[in-house]
Amino acid sequence: MGGAEIFVSGVGLYLAPAMPAEEAVERGLTDLWTVRRTRMRSVCVGEESGPEMAVKAARDALRHAGAAPDDIDLVLHASTYFQGHDLWAPASYVQRESIGDRPRGACPAMDVGQLSNGGLAAMELAAAYLRADPRRHSALITTGDRFCPPGFDRWATDPGTVCGDGGTALVLSRVGGFARLRSLVTVSDPALEKMGRGADPFGAGPLTARVPISLEQHRALLMKELGASELIDRLRAGQRAAYERALAEAGLQAKEIAWFVVPNLGHSKMEFQFFTALDIDPGRTTWPWGSGVGHLGAGDQIAGLAHLVRIGALAPGQSCALIGAGGGFAWTVAVLDVLRIP
Repeated sequence: MGGAEIFVSGVGLYLAPAMPAEEAVERGLTDLWTVRRTRMRSVCVGEESGPEMAVKAARDALRHAGAAPDDIDLVLHASTYFQGHDLWAPASYVQRESIGDRPRGACPAMDVGQLSNGGLAAMELAAAYLRADPRRHSALITTGDRFCPPGFDRWATDPGTVCGDGGTALVLSRVGGFARLRSLVTVSDPALEKMGRGADPFGAGPLTARVPISLEQHRALLMKELGASELIDRLRAGQRAAYERALAEAGLQAKEIAWFVVPNLGHSKMEFQFFTALDIDPGRTTWPWGSGVGHLGAGDQIAGLAHLVRIGALAPGQSCALIGAGGGFAWTVAVLDVLRIP
C-alpha cells in the first residue's frame, strides 16, 4: 500500500437498545439452543432505519475528528439490508443530514454494497480516493442497518449469526488523526458468491423467493456442490491470505497486535473463521463486547474500533487490526498504528 499517508481522525457509533437473549427466548423470537450455540448475550433492536442511525454516528465521528463540512471530499455509505425506501440513494441522505448541501457538487456520495465487508471495502475505496489527489482532505464512511420483519429474521436468516441494529461512522484523512493506516488488503473469491443465492431463479422483485430471507439452503447447496472440505478451505484461505498479507505489508507479527477488531458473529463461526483459523486469542478481540450487540451488517469493524476508543483501550504505540469478511466472497484486513489517545 503506497502513496500518501492516511489517518483515522474520528469514529462514531449509534446502537439501538439491547434486548437480552433471555427476553428474546421468552418472546418466542428464538430458542434456547440458538442462544447457547451463538453465545449471544443480547442483541440491539431498534425502530430507526439504517441511514437514520448512520447519520447519528456520522455527526459523532465528525465532532470527534474536528472536521468541518468543507473538509469532507467523499461520503461512502455501506449497508447490508433494506435502507427504508425503494429506488433511493441513502448515501446522499447521509451526506445531506451530516455535512449539509455542497452547492458546487465537490463532494460525491456513493453507496457500497459489499454486505458484511462493506465498511472495510469503503475504507479501501476512500483511502485510494484521498491518495489520488493531494487537494483532498477527508472522507466520511458510514454504515447502517435495521434487520426486521417481514423480510429478515435477525436470529435465523443467517444461521449462526444474530444481527443487530445500529449505525457507524469513520473519518479518514490525509492531514492527521489519532491512528495511521499502516496496511489494508482485500482478497476475493467469486467462486463462493453462490452462497448468497443458491439455486433460486433471478426474481422480478425483492422477497420473491421466500419470506423471511433464509441463507441456510444456499449454504447447504454450495457445500454439496464443492464438498465440505473445499468450502472450508476456501473460506479459511481467503481470510488467512488477507490477514497475513496485511501483517506483512505492515511489517508486523501477530504478537505485536494489541487488539483485533472482529465481526460480531455467533461463537461457533468466530471459532471456525477467526479464533482457530487465525490463531487469535478471543481475549484480545472485540467479540466479548460484540456478543452483546449483534452483527451490524457492514459496520462491525468501525463499531469495534469506536468501542475501543470509548472505553479508552487504545494507547499510543499500539497496533490494531480490523478484520472483515463478506459475501461475494471478500475479506479485508486493515492494520492501524495508534498515534495518540483518541
